[in-house]
Amino acid sequence: MAHVPNPRPTGDFRTSYARDRTLFATRFETNAVMFGALFVLISPFLFGDYILSQLIMIGIYGIAALGLNVLTGMTGQISLGHGAFFGLGAFASAWFSSRGIPVLFSIPMAGVLTMAVGMVFGIPAARLKGLYLAIATLASQYILEDFFARADWFTGGTSGSMAETASLFGFQFNSDGRYLYLVLFWVIVSFVGVANMARTRDGRALVAVRDHYLSAEIMGINLRYYRILSFGLASFFAGLAGALYGHYLGFVSAEGFTIILSIEFLAIIIIGGLGSVSGSLLGAAFILLLPQAMEAFANALAAIVPAVSQGSAYIKQMSVGGAIILFLVLEPEGLVHRWRRMRASWKLFPFSH
Repeated sequence: MAHVPNPRPTGDFRTSYARDRTLFATRFETNAVMFGALFVLISPFLFGDYILSQLIMIGIYGIAALGLNVLTGMTGQISLGHGAFFGLGAFASAWFSSRGIPVLFSIPMAGVLTMAVGMVFGIPAARLKGLYLAIATLASQYILEDFFARADWFTGGTSGSMAETASLFGFQFNSDGRYLYLVLFWVIVSFVGVANMARTRDGRALVAVRDHYLSAEIMGINLRYYRILSFGLASFFAGLAGALYGHYLGFVSAEGFTIILSIEFLAIIIIGGLGSVSGSLLGAAFILLLPQAMEAFANALAAIVPAVSQGSAYIKQMSVGGAIILFLVLEPEGLVHRWRRMRASWKLFPFSH
């Protein structure tokens, strides 16, 4: 069972193509997704602003990580500039809304603009691989960072720019409880869209490019086209998430979109599971909640060892790097694979196979 990525118990038969192409593999997964969506819908009536803000950030980071998972997990192309495209979406949506375009329209428009820019950077990157590809995407990070600092007409330069509040027919999304519904809408649209795309001809072509590009090219798959397409899709979701992030904060500044943010997005897909749609959301929750858990642990430990309080900030930073190392060594396929193994072991118990 250790060699099977998604083990299926004996007796779980698929008797039609429609059954085999279902969005969720099991009834449990269907119920879990429906329960999760229902939980988020009623959470504004159950929790305070702090927990709601965490749910909002998990949704926003999950959308951005989903785009990177399309590029890295599905197509096998690495990107070290995802945080810059996230920032471009935030600035673009703020710029569109300042020109009189409603925020609800400026958010997807920012995703489309970011997609166009990402495909421009993807044209030269489509011919590269390995270390050269990483350096090329790292260059896009610093090019966009410099653009953010200098383009006063677009970003406000070093002063940043204001992002207007989203509204729909006079209904203002001006609180965490209300904004959560807007983020939930885009989370559902994004994740359902990518899950369905993975089952299409184009989705299978992206995976073929990742698994063995020579075999994919022999089968007639246009490698350059699909690599550029993957850069465009990744940039679209990064821009969409960045737009949601900018309007949630109400202010966008270039200092928040550095290489550190790009590394965090990579950590999310590594911990959640490369190539997994649901893993993007699990990884986002893990990365956002881990530093807070480590801070609580450090504060509790400081009551016993006072010297620990001086290094609590470093403990939060090191926790993310330590988690990446541990997952790469102990569970390289991420949280989703571990959950599948656990689910299979429950169904197969007490038998080993």
